[in-house]
Amino acid sequence: MKKKFSLWTVVTLMVLGMIIGFGGNALISADNIYEQLNKFKDILVLADKFYVDTVDTRKLTEGAINGMLEQLDPHSVYFPPRVFQRTSEEMQGNYEGVGLMIRTLNDTVMVIEPMGGGPSAKLGILSNDRIVKINDSTAIGLTSERASQRLRGPKGTKVKVAISRPGISELLEYEITRAEITITSIDIATMVTDEVGYVYVNKFSQKTNQELARALQLLRGQGMKRLILDLRMNPGGILEEAVRMADLFLEGGTKGKPRTIVYTKARSADLEESYAANSGDLYEKLPLIVLINNASASASEIVAGAIQDWDRGLVVGETSFGKGLVQRQWPFNDGSALRMTIARYYTPSGRLIQRSYEGKDKMAYQREAFEREELEGENLQHRKDSNHGPDSSGGVYYTAAGRVVYGGGGITPDYIIKPPRLGKSTENLLRRDMFYQFASSYLDGEGQMLRSTYGAERKKFMQSYTITPEIVDSYQKFVKTKDISIEEKDFAQDLSYIKARLKAEVARALWGNEGWYPVMLGVDPQFQKALTLLPEAVKIAKLE
Repeated sequence: MKKKFSLWTVVTLMVLGMIIGFGGNALISADNIYEQLNKFKDILVLADKFYVDTVDTRKLTEGAINGMLEQLDPHSVYFPPRVFQRTSEEMQGNYEGVGLMIRTLNDTVMVIEPMGGGPSAKLGILSNDRIVKINDSTAIGLTSERASQRLRGPKGTKVKVAISRPGISELLEYEITRAEITITSIDIATMVTDEVGYVYVNKFSQKTNQELARALQLLRGQGMKRLILDLRMNPGGILEEAVRMADLFLEGGTKGKPRTIVYTKARSADLEESYAANSGDLYEKLPLIVLINNASASASEIVAGAIQDWDRGLVVGETSFGKGLVQRQWPFNDGSALRMTIARYYTPSGRLIQRSYEGKDKMAYQREAFEREELEGENLQHRKDSNHGPDSSGGVYYTAAGRVVYGGGGITPDYIIKPPRLGKSTENLLRRDMFYQFASSYLDGEGQMLRSTYGAERKKFMQSYTITPEIVDSYQKFVKTKDISIEEKDFAQDLSYIKARLKAEVARALWGNEGWYPVMLGVDPQFQKALTLLPEAVKIAKLE
């Protein structure tokens, strides 16, 4: 009886917490709520007492919670106790593993988020991927705790996963090398030219603004006069941190006319918020480009939308994911937590960024963001007939300078630039971790020589070290020993990228992200285009 009472207490507290959070009787009939609670309790007790086999009442309860959330929106989610505990730990410190936030839904292990800078994110594993195998054993039916136990392990060890991804018929196989996961928001802050700074932000956590402020101060001391802020693959996070980031670059308005960064609308006025910029930051006149792609979501879209709506800089890349929902988190006494949508957010011009999810299952909703057909090129006027992007379905809005923008489909860039187009066999090499594995083998023999030659001279390495034909040949032979076929056409077509990737892996082994990013940015068409557009960013922000 004690066990049943504890479970029932958790469920009751959860639902009552929702009621209290939404303003109680002002929004919902208490009589109706208690009627439904009693029905659930009766079914749970009947199942526990009369079902033909012994039942796990906790599993039934969590299944009911997940089923309830399925009726809401794609971004409301329940975390079982161990998952929530682990999520909290990962946000505050270090652990050794693959860098994935996961949960189980309908007996399937789902990727909630690949943690920025971790080994899974670097291999290209995405949110909403389904993990169906771990080390050649099925992952179907595993709890998130069991799956996490199998994925975690000492750094340097490897784990294989097979992934089902919406829109791709075949399973994607990855070999992940576990690493020490340090949870930071800033992967790198570096000067890419004498005057241009580059900062990559992987998520919006509790310390993002502090980390960014320190990074910008460092770059300013190195002569930064222009900035490329990279929010690609950034799934979002804490709304207030996005507000603080945007505020760094936006001047405040007047008392009667504030310069809004973002505002929210909710069912209850008590849950609505409006955030405005304040003057006084050092970077309000800094020429700025924001990079986004189709995996940039939520808080990333708040920053990009504010910069675009105020004509403060240019947004470059691909149309963002389209998540304009605000979640609040409720922790419960048993260690679990609920993250539920409480409001929608709107950009300064009034745009709702959220894509429609009505009548779509989660797979179809997810797939939409990665199946858009966009034409590359200048898109400053966001013309409805330009066929540049999908942002023309949610109403017409206007930036501060009168440029047309649209809502309802993410943030569509001012310049649409696609990522590198790689052949299928090259993508397979990436998924199988063949670049890292070869670099590790290569460094077994050459690492000491490279360290003695270059030491702390990273710039010398960037300028003089090259991937020779002999190294390329060794790489091809190495891949074949792993029983992986290479399409010669793909290999020849992607040779520049392959050589850059191999060099980047070597550089990362020597200098971490400080080595990795400068090499990979050299074969990054979105970044390269952004460099050429900085004069246009000056012009659109009227900084001349």
